Amino acid sequence: MVVHGSRRDILVGLSTASVYPQNTEAAFRYAAELGYDGVELMVWAESVSQDAHAVKRLVRKYAVPVQAVHAPCLLISQRVWGADPIAKLERSVRTAEILGAQTVVVHPPFRWQRRYAEGFADQVRELEETSDVAVAVENMFPMRADSFFGRRENAAERLKRRGGPGVAISAFSPSYDPTDSDHQHYTLDLSHTATAGMDALALAGRMGPRLTHLHLADGRGAAYDEHLIPGQGTQPCVELCEMLVRTGFQGQAVVEINTQNARTMAERAVMLAQALLFARVHLNGHPPPEPSTSAVEGQLTGNGNE
Repeated sequence: MVVHGSRRDILVGLSTASVYPQNTEAAFRYAAELGYDGVELMVWAESVSQDAHAVKRLVRKYAVPVQAVHAPCLLISQRVWGADPIAKLERSVRTAEILGAQTVVVHPPFRWQRRYAEGFADQVRELEETSDVAVAVENMFPMRADSFFGRRENAAERLKRRGGPGVAISAFSPSYDPTDSDHQHYTLDLSHTATAGMDALALAGRMGPRLTHLHLADGRGAAYDEHLIPGQGTQPCVELCEMLVRTGFQGQAVVEINTQNARTMAERAVMLAQALLFARVHLNGHPPPEPSTSAVEGQLTGNGNE
């Protein structure tokens, strides 16, 4: 946290996934130019994201710290750092230690990862007992039959069409709600609550003081994970931020939005700046001047793939 007088600001970071299809270095550049407090490193197929020492060079180059490491547990990163999810979670914690990050974000195990799922809670606890890094388990969402047929309707539309909720299958063990297990640290993702049709405020209440990490985004309840700019969906983003301020949240907030539809780097910078401004207003209560997108455009002249 940053101290402003007697007020302690919640740090606001940028997920490196938010700049996809640009790369990890581009995320550091956006974070530096727009005034983010740090980044959350998404470990996935890009080689730099897998190399702690390469990331440390980016930290020095852009003077932007790594606040958190997102373990390679997405479907698209199943083979990153090998095929053993147990070893990958341990490596994620060691990478966080090298980078000085406070948190590792991890999803609940997939149901087919039986050995990993059976020992997951014990492994998380043992890793935290031997490290200062918090392993914050993230809420996920079910796969709905609607999504397999390409229907991009929201929850209200599904209810109207069917007279009941869409068919949902949980791919996670024991479930996509991490509070079904007893973990010491949780990550709350507001795009995932939208897709799951969960009450975000109620989930935050169940997480209580164990809520360590926030993925600040939004969604409209579609059958797929939207990661909208906060305030552009149906999630109680403002109310959730107010709850965190009111309860003295001691963790970090990370903007994790989808900017794939941005046609230019300047347009992506505007989206990232809007999300940061939302966080500053509702988490810190003292919005900075809106960043100059023209200045950002002048700095971001590369293609983000060097």
